[in-house]
Amino acid sequence: MGGMTRRAPPCMLLTGFDAFGGEPINPSWEAVRALDGARIAGHRMVARQLPTAFARAPRVLRAALRELAPAAAVCVGQAGGRAQVSLERAALNVCDARIADNDGAQPCGEPVVAGGPDAYFSRLSLEACLAALHAARIPAEISNTAGTFVCNQVMYVLLHALRARRSVPAGFVHIPFVPAQVMQRRGTSSMALEHSVAALRVIVATTLDPSAAPRGTHATGREH
Repeated sequence: MGGMTRRAPPCMLLTGFDAFGGEPINPSWEAVRALDGARIAGHRMVARQLPTAFARAPRVLRAALRELAPAAAVCVGQAGGRAQVSLERAALNVCDARIADNDGAQPCGEPVVAGGPDAYFSRLSLEACLAALHAARIPAEISNTAGTFVCNQVMYVLLHALRARRSVPAGFVHIPFVPAQVMQRRGTSSMALEHSVAALRVIVATTLDPSAAPRGTHATGREH
């Protein structure tokens, strides 16, 4: 049996962004890299950092998808000002930036993919993930807008790239600032990084093993 090789476990891609907007860190990257290499539900977590840049983020994401051919993928972004983990429902085919990205680009009303569908819906089981997060006592919500900045663009590109692989669960999650980012922002919500990491663990586990979702939730299918 010495000549037999052990098959590598399937992987799940997790992405976060580099810091932007003058922030010293981006909690989305800090959270996903904390899970890099972890084994959850028989899958190996692979974390990749995306640039907060309209021109470069899609290239890095598509390259990771080609390289890894992941069994599932969740992209994560920072949503400053939100108080809960946000499970994003939809990505719009538009880039419309209120501020410039890290390359100085500030598109206004441009499509993510010319000629692409107006929107893509998340392929995560949003209600099952939400119930699992609440069962774990983690504040969370289903959000109907991922904005129109690079986060929305990345969610759209992810789902567009996987359009021929309908069995692959994929979607986008926003997490709040960490406390260190709001020390000079009175009244701005934050969440400890370890809680965001715990939230991602719950989302990943629910996505990869729907049977583990709390009873009474929908384990598969798109939410309405």
